[in-house]
Amino acid sequence: MKPIYVEIEIESDVEKIWVYTQQPKLHEQWDLRFSSITYNEKLPEEDVQTFTYSTKVMPGIEIVGWGESKGTHEKASGEKTSALHFGTEQLLSPIAEGKGYWKYIPHEQGTTFLTQYDYKVRFGVFGKLVDRFFRPFMGWGTALSFDVLKRWIEMGESPKTQYRRFFAFYAICFLFAFVWLYQGLVPKVLTQHPLEISMLTQLSPLTAAQGSTAIIWIGGAEMLFACLWLIPKLQKYLLKLHIVIFPFLTLSAIIASPAVAIAPFNVITLNITLWILSIIGLLLTEQLPTAKSCKRKRGRAA
Repeated sequence: MKPIYVEIEIESDVEKIWVYTQQPKLHEQWDLRFSSITYNEKLPEEDVQTFTYSTKVMPGIEIVGWGESKGTHEKASGEKTSALHFGTEQLLSPIAEGKGYWKYIPHEQGTTFLTQYDYKVRFGVFGKLVDRFFRPFMGWGTALSFDVLKRWIEMGESPKTQYRRFFAFYAICFLFAFVWLYQGLVPKVLTQHPLEISMLTQLSPLTAAQGSTAIIWIGGAEMLFACLWLIPKLQKYLLKLHIVIFPFLTLSAIIASPAVAIAPFNVITLNITLWILSIIGLLLTEQLPTAKSCKRKRGRAA
C-alpha cells in the first residue's frame, strides 16, 4: 500500500502554521485523528520529544498511543520539516506503528503545508485486508483536518464550529437517505399500503390493480433516490430539489386524501419538518470544510 500523502496551500507564514500544528492544545483542536495530545516531560539533554495521544472511537471506547517527535530540520530558505514516529499497543487499532513527516514550504502567497506517513498493520493478512478500507479513510480524515486548519488560520473560524457544521450537514443528508429508503421500501414495496395506492389512484386514471403495481415502481424509485443522498456531489442539488418539491408533495397528498391532514404524525407535519431541514442543510453548505481542497498525490489535485 502507498503512503498517505496530503498537501494544502495556506495563506499564512510558516511560523504561524508551525505554532498551530506543533502546540498540542492547538493541534488536537483541528486534527480529526486525535482527541487529545499531551507532551511528556522532557529533560534538557534529550533531543526527542515524546507525547501521548488518544482518539475517541465512540462513547466509552478510546485508543491511546505513543509518539516521538524525532527532530526538526530547517533550511536557509525557511523550509521546515518535522519527523514523527508513532504507534499504539491497543489491539483495537489497525495501526501498530508508523513514521512520517510534516513539511512547511514558504512562498510568496503563503505556505505549502504537507504530510506523508505510512504505518504497519497488525493481524497479518486480515489486517492488510482491513487496511484497504481503513487507509483511504485515514487519508480523507487527514485532508479534511488540513482544510479545517486552513480555514481556522485564514478566516479565524474555530475547528469546533467547522466540525459542528460539517457533521450536522451530513446527519441531515443521512436522515433524508433513511426517510426516502424507508418510505419506498416499507409502505410501498413491502406492504403496498392501501392509503398509498388510494392517493395514487385519486391523482391519476389508474385502476386499483394498476395502482398496486405502480406503487412498487414508485417505491423502487424512492429507494434509488435515497441512494443519491450518499453522493456528496449531488447533496446540494438534492436539497434545492427538496425545497421546491415538498410544498407540491404536501398539497397533492392533501388533495388526494384530505383525511391525512388530521392524522397523528401526518403528512403536513412530516413534510414541513423535512422542508425546513432542507433549508437548514442548504445553509450549512456555505463554507463547509472539505477534503477536496487538498492534493492527495504529489503534483496532482485530490
